[in-house]
Amino acid sequence: MGRGDGTGRIASPDDADDTGTRILHVDMDAFYASVEVLDDPRLAGKPIIVGGAEGRGVVSSASYEARRFGVRSAMSTGMALRLCPTAIVVAPHFDRYAALSREVMRIFHEVTPLVEPLSIDEAFLDVSGARRLWGSPGEIARMLRARVKEQTGLTCSIGVAATKHVAKIASTLSKPDGLLIVSAADTGAFLAARSVRALWGVGPKAAEALEARGIRLVSDILDAPQAVLERALGKAMGERVAQLARGLDPREVETHRVEKSVGHEETFLEDISAVPVLRTELRRLADRVAARLRDGDWEASTIALKLRFADFTTLSRSATLPEPTNVGQRIGDVAIELFDRIDLVQPVRLIGVRGEKLRPAGSLGLALWDDDADWRRVDEALDGARSRFGGGAVTRASTLGARRDVNALPTNPRLPQTDQG
Repeated sequence: MGRGDGTGRIASPDDADDTGTRILHVDMDAFYASVEVLDDPRLAGKPIIVGGAEGRGVVSSASYEARRFGVRSAMSTGMALRLCPTAIVVAPHFDRYAALSREVMRIFHEVTPLVEPLSIDEAFLDVSGARRLWGSPGEIARMLRARVKEQTGLTCSIGVAATKHVAKIASTLSKPDGLLIVSAADTGAFLAARSVRALWGVGPKAAEALEARGIRLVSDILDAPQAVLERALGKAMGERVAQLARGLDPREVETHRVEKSVGHEETFLEDISAVPVLRTELRRLADRVAARLRDGDWEASTIALKLRFADFTTLSRSATLPEPTNVGQRIGDVAIELFDRIDLVQPVRLIGVRGEKLRPAGSLGLALWDDDADWRRVDEALDGARSRFGGGAVTRASTLGARRDVNALPTNPRLPQTDQG
């Protein structure tokens, strides 16, 4: 979810100039929380936290009423409730969110085929080819907002601009339930007044490095010598930030988005010290990652492990494979090998497995022999059983037992597929 709480919202008047624009960034407003309100209108206007209800739970989303108390995504539910004691905690319903996301993406595709989903609740649209049918970019944005509201009951915010970067900044500033148009001619002045933290891709550490040098606004970036930016951010990022500050962003809307990684992680109800238990959880996570890789027809060339201790110290380890894989046994073996090299100085709060550097399955051709042939047959049987009886119907005997996790969630939830036929 966005960092904003809806205060300081900026929206364009009905007659706003949209000359030179073609890119829309559409972002659903507090999507998970809004869906919960849609399904239970008694929650309307109340501070809502969507996430794990237990003390070790994590906030997945929050309504704007809760955000105004400082509640943010990825915050522990316990901390969120300390900030907002009157908040109502609602368990997430991801199947429901995915279904509504598909409906929203379908509405986008009715207007233009040039849709680039960024996540389950936001997307870029290039409407340059839709003007003759639907009107100017501003008119299209107003129509989309009305259609989304009418057909789903949900609100969205839209930024309209000449580039993806400026459109995304504009949609953020217009939230919730707003529309902000930045014409090509107004782009420079619009950006100059923004904080450096508003630039897409400038994270907290980069922002701190700039601010330490007195560079707080985008206008300060424009005035700063390039050498100063590169000392603060490095050569590549310094050049990129200088271009973005000038409103230069050559990126086009990409309709075929390639996943860069697939991962799952778990936050435990209680910190765990038992090595056998942690190895079992790694097997469970590796099987989930492998199933998602196979479902997407991908193989991973690198396997990464994430470990967070009780004091929130977080470690990451990775290994590159001789050959890419989507076999659960192989992924689990590598994850456990990485885990066994770590000195467990304290109990573990969170553990995660990720497949990275993805490539299409079978793209390297068939090997002379397949060491994982037997395990592939096991995975095929498991996939068949899951497709018939559901995701939790079949699992390894070694992973059976009481749930120890609070948030066993994909770290990059799969974007729902949209039927464009």
